[in-house]
Amino acid sequence: MKKEKTRGGAIVIFVVTFLVSIAVFAIAIVKTNAFNHAKHDKVLSGDELFLDGNTDGQDVYVKAIPRESTWTKKFDIENKGLTEPDFKAYTYDFTVSNNTKDEVLDFKFKLDFKTKAFISSAWNGALEFHQITDGKELVETIPDLRNYNPSDYKLRTLTVDGETMIEMSEGDYIVYYPSNSVNAMEVPIEPKEATTPGIILYTPIEKNIDESVLKIDFTFHRPYTAEPLFWISIVAAGLWLIALVVFIIISAQLRKYKLQHERDNKIINESIETFTGFIDAKDPYTNGHSKRVALYTRCIAEEMGITGEELERMYYIALLHDCGKIGVPDNILGKPGKLTDEEFGIIKSHANRGGDILKSFKSIDKAYEGALYHHERYDGNGYPTGLVGEDIPLIARIICVADSFDAMNSNRVYRKKLTKEAIIAEIENNKGTQFDPKIADVFLKLYKENRLPEGDATAANDSE
Repeated sequence: MKKEKTRGGAIVIFVVTFLVSIAVFAIAIVKTNAFNHAKHDKVLSGDELFLDGNTDGQDVYVKAIPRESTWTKKFDIENKGLTEPDFKAYTYDFTVSNNTKDEVLDFKFKLDFKTKAFISSAWNGALEFHQITDGKELVETIPDLRNYNPSDYKLRTLTVDGETMIEMSEGDYIVYYPSNSVNAMEVPIEPKEATTPGIILYTPIEKNIDESVLKIDFTFHRPYTAEPLFWISIVAAGLWLIALVVFIIISAQLRKYKLQHERDNKIINESIETFTGFIDAKDPYTNGHSKRVALYTRCIAEEMGITGEELERMYYIALLHDCGKIGVPDNILGKPGKLTDEEFGIIKSHANRGGDILKSFKSIDKAYEGALYHHERYDGNGYPTGLVGEDIPLIARIICVADSFDAMNSNRVYRKKLTKEAIIAEIENNKGTQFDPKIADVFLKLYKENRLPEGDATAANDSE
């Protein structure tokens, strides 16, 4: 029963740990998916956008750095007859840096204009223009500004020296969408890498776009293998699998051992019962006595809380308690009259003789204790050694009660079996003298509640 409980407990542990591993794995997947679906944004302006500083401490960052080589043009928007250039060209490199260990799967950025500007060109990605005219917003998307044809769009434009440029006033803005084409491949941005879209625009000579505001939106892609919980679940699952294999192997070995143990116990039990059968057969009035005493002994011991292999050990010792009678002559064992002192001495010798026989029997630990000491008395007046109280081995004290009960409950050559009331009175009267009082009380409780096993005393009780 204990082994079954242990096995059941192990199975529960395996199921729980497996479910925990699955739960951790699921958490890793859910956590990674949630991270990958999360939208991130960042707003940049002024020095943090237009000055070339160190951005290593940032996750995703944008630097809009104008190139040093510039040129000028005369726009003369108001037709004042200008003779000198009034607009200056800037080539802005918008470097989008990924300083994380994750991949930037996609991004877009919005650039708000705080001053008038004219966009001449851009490369790689698409530009979405938002122009406000008379309170109305016009939105047009140009996939590649290098291939821009003004007649295809309704945007406000200005043509200078044969070049048509798109006008952006204060409050207008553009949205840049990166290219994923083979040639450009601006997305995804690998960890610790960057991509650089570019825009060429003109602003008044005394101004630039340094007051503009850029907002970038981006998403990450993190592989499941980058999540620590993923590897924790994998390692846990691997350890669980190894433990399961070991458990199966050990369980198979234990099952094999259990079957062998059961076969061995069956052989031992049958051998002992056969041997005790020879002993009991010497006297028809005690036929089955050894088996009944063993059954009563086991019942008493179990009521006292003894279980498992120790309970079985006590059962076998009780079976062998009278093995010394094998050397007692039949005429003495079956004598109907009173025994002489010499004959009684021979009868008493069966205790020592049984102890000597069983001392060499090593299959059962201390198998000799039952045979040697079951006629000891609690008050010290028993034989063969006169042990007192709890100096008498526990198994012998239990057998003493079981043996006496079976003698009183069986017909013998010299008397009929006693009534239940007489047996109870006899046990009560001899508590503390012949019997251990605690064991006697346990026995009486079982006997009064009719919980003792039914020993095969039919032949003995029916004999005349």
